[in-house]
Amino acid sequence: MFDVSRYAVVAEAIVDAGRFLYGRGWSPATSSNYSARIDQEHIAITVSGRHKGQLGAGDVMVVDLQGKPVQSECRASAETLLHTVLYPVFPDVGAVLHTHSVNATVLSRIVPAGELLTFEGYELQKAFDGVETHESTVTIPVFENTQDIEALARETREWFLEHPEQPGYLIRGHGLYTWGKTMADCLRHVEAFEFLFECELATKRVRP
Repeated sequence: MFDVSRYAVVAEAIVDAGRFLYGRGWSPATSSNYSARIDQEHIAITVSGRHKGQLGAGDVMVVDLQGKPVQSECRASAETLLHTVLYPVFPDVGAVLHTHSVNATVLSRIVPAGELLTFEGYELQKAFDGVETHESTVTIPVFENTQDIEALARETREWFLEHPEQPGYLIRGHGLYTWGKTMADCLRHVEAFEFLFECELATKRVRP
């Protein structure tokens, strides 16, 4: 059983995040999915197929860390397992956000297979936990898109068990996954990533 009061708090945070991310154009229509930790065994996550700019309390459900619905007949996002595998890997994480911005989608398509996306020299790299100077390197992996979510969940879990310092990842032609200790931290990461994505694409236009 989960704490209903805690569920109400995190569900409201998810709804507010949806309005913000939709307003910035990073979660168009029914794309994207968001989650937040309720306790060590349960998370709240967006119901499948809901417009992220129009979320209400009924659009957020509870699942356990195996992705099974708890006290709900609703259908969770098809990518629920991509959320649930992260919470045990990162015990301090309180929220996970998956967005579908144009910049994230385009940039993920042009990173060569097997290579990391690398950011160097940007002041905004310091928006990520543990990064204290622009004189550092922030890297994130790009996983190949697949409809086999169970396989992708295993792949991402194994990657981040070995590389816990990285603050997110891209799925090629799909979008961004990032996380934070709180929803505010997670939203900060999304904003920072989007700034860096836009800078990288602008640089490629002027310096191919």
